[in-house]
Amino acid sequence: MRINHNIAALNTYRQLGNANNAQQASMEKLSSGLRINGAKDDAAGLAISEKMRGQIRGLDQASSNAQDANSLIQTAEGALNETTEILQRMRELATQAANDTNTADDRSEIQKEVNQLTEEINRIGNNTEFNTKKLINGDAKGAGTSGATQESVKFDFSGIVAGTSGNTVLTIGGTDYNIQFDATVANSDTGSADTVNAGTKTIKLATMTSNPEELGDRLKKAFETMRGADPSLSISDFTFTSDGTEGLTIAATAGGEFDGQAGDGQIKHKSGLTISSTPQSEGSNGTNGTLTFQIGANNDQQMTLDINDMRSVALGIASTSGGGDADAAVGSAVFATGSSNAITKDVTTGTEYALDISSAAKATDAITVIDNAIQKVSQERSKLGAYQNRLDHTINNLSTSSENLTAAESRIRDVDMAKEMMDQTKNSILSQASQAMLAQANQLPQGVLQLLR
Repeated sequence: MRINHNIAALNTYRQLGNANNAQQASMEKLSSGLRINGAKDDAAGLAISEKMRGQIRGLDQASSNAQDANSLIQTAEGALNETTEILQRMRELATQAANDTNTADDRSEIQKEVNQLTEEINRIGNNTEFNTKKLINGDAKGAGTSGATQESVKFDFSGIVAGTSGNTVLTIGGTDYNIQFDATVANSDTGSADTVNAGTKTIKLATMTSNPEELGDRLKKAFETMRGADPSLSISDFTFTSDGTEGLTIAATAGGEFDGQAGDGQIKHKSGLTISSTPQSEGSNGTNGTLTFQIGANNDQQMTLDINDMRSVALGIASTSGGGDADAAVGSAVFATGSSNAITKDVTTGTEYALDISSAAKATDAITVIDNAIQKVSQERSKLGAYQNRLDHTINNLSTSSENLTAAESRIRDVDMAKEMMDQTKNSILSQASQAMLAQANQLPQGVLQLLR
């Protein structure tokens, strides 16, 4: 018999400690509902589940992002819905003004409403925003380019022999333009001022000077007006021998819509006129105004959206001055044969002018312009609607993915309550039994005292 080391008590004490530790762990799991409360519980499971948790939180946030994007698009589409209503009203007014039962005063009153409606379209375009971000004023339009080469068109007039009338017909996209060569006498260094007269549809350039580059620059501006684009245009050296003083004239001889596009019609010219064209090149990416939405939990899971400028000038129902020496606004969406431009007022830099419906012919042209504007807005709304439908499916998919991944993470992290309660009960019984046995083990050394009596 030994009294210095009570082996039975030590063993019982160790078992009691193990039972208490196991019971404490079970109580922690039962109280938290988690099987893994620390890395020691399951090191590998902790690493795997934490990665899953990151994905789950990313999916949930991506779903929230997609919902915000949907709200943004709904805001823009709602504004365009009102723009469409305004354009429909403008078309109604233009149709009314096209009727010759109206007097000049009647059309003047109709014009006032058209002007106000145009301003309202601009107000909607300038003020529609989501979280202070402008939506339909062009800020959300796609990326531009830097270092791009624009279309370059070169006219060589050196070989032209003008007819007795001084006119040469130039056909662009099926529309005839008369180029009239009435230059000043040789060695003249002066000429009349550049003018653009919207009333007669005539683009009149300065008379012949000693600087062909200057005349080429002026022709560029005139071509830009006809073409609705911004060409890079040069003119070769030439000599005029006629003694007229009226200058170079480009005039539209046929009515119809001129929608500002580059055009795909053939360019026909008389013998002696050389026209060469350099195609446009893309260049490098410039400032990007495209909206980007993070609709996934990982990198490279974005959706991009660009919203075009939906204000009056972009829709073609108003015009601003292009600077220079113009007397009246040029570059409207419609050329009216023998009548004034479809844009009202004189040119003032930075000023915007509405469609002119002061006559039946102009009102008829305005109907075509407004129809094109309605088509542009409808196309933009259709595009936004397609994005909304896409985002709805994106949100549903993100929710499903998050649900499935959460289930997988739960199997790793969450505790099985029934099993853990069973283990806790077992450990509780073992702990109580160990305590009772420890008391018995501590009584064993008392037997030594019996030997000493």
